[in-house]
Amino acid sequence: MNPLSLLGRAFLKILSDCGGIFLFFLKSFIYSFFPPYRVKLLIKHIEFIGVKSWLVVILTSLFSGMVTAYQVNIALAKVGSQTILGGVVALTLTRELAPVLTAVVVIARAGSAISAELGSMRITEQIDALKIMAINPIQYLMSPRLWAAIIVLPLLTAISDFVGIAGGYVIGTFLLNIDPGLLTARMVDMVELKDIMSGIIKSIFFGAFLVTVCGYKGYYASGGAEGVGRATTEAVVISTVGILVSDYILTTLFF
Repeated sequence: MNPLSLLGRAFLKILSDCGGIFLFFLKSFIYSFFPPYRVKLLIKHIEFIGVKSWLVVILTSLFSGMVTAYQVNIALAKVGSQTILGGVVALTLTRELAPVLTAVVVIARAGSAISAELGSMRITEQIDALKIMAINPIQYLMSPRLWAAIIVLPLLTAISDFVGIAGGYVIGTFLLNIDPGLLTARMVDMVELKDIMSGIIKSIFFGAFLVTVCGYKGYYASGGAEGVGRATTEAVVISTVGILVSDYILTTLFF
């Protein structure tokens, strides 16, 4: 087949997916303001997406903060600026690492499960059964998940900020022998409220994005068990890459 034809088909598929994901998000968001309001489902998904992810987020953030502190210290030692280690680590975590790593962890743990669950429901015609029972499937399946992610991602990111900075503090104080007072003072001097809030705002967008992409791929899965696996893989890849790309875009807008 003509390479240009293949390229054109791929481009059209990307455009189709982007439009479909955006419309899927709009439907999930708008339907959430119409009754019935599914509070129990919202709480259930908050527990699944947020509460059951906190341990993985803490472990990821702790070691990320420790590694960041150690590596940044190597660079700062070359110019004799080790005293600003605390501020550099805190800025790196609050602006970039904490929201991005938290989103990636949630994709791996919860996003893939959402895609697989909705894909299984599509293949076994449970979504069609909801329509027959006069239940809006998008409102029932997606709206609670969307708001759950929007609520819990900023909270998980805040936890990630704290734990990551604590890990950097431990490495700087006990392993690198930097004065604790200087370490803390540089954090206070260099980190502003806008730095923390930029990461929190990013996490709100990331939460909505990852749930929408994973839900979309699962909701429209086809092709039996193989199709569910393919949809789950695509959901994880697209949402992860999309978060990294959008992180760059949001960073340029904020700073």
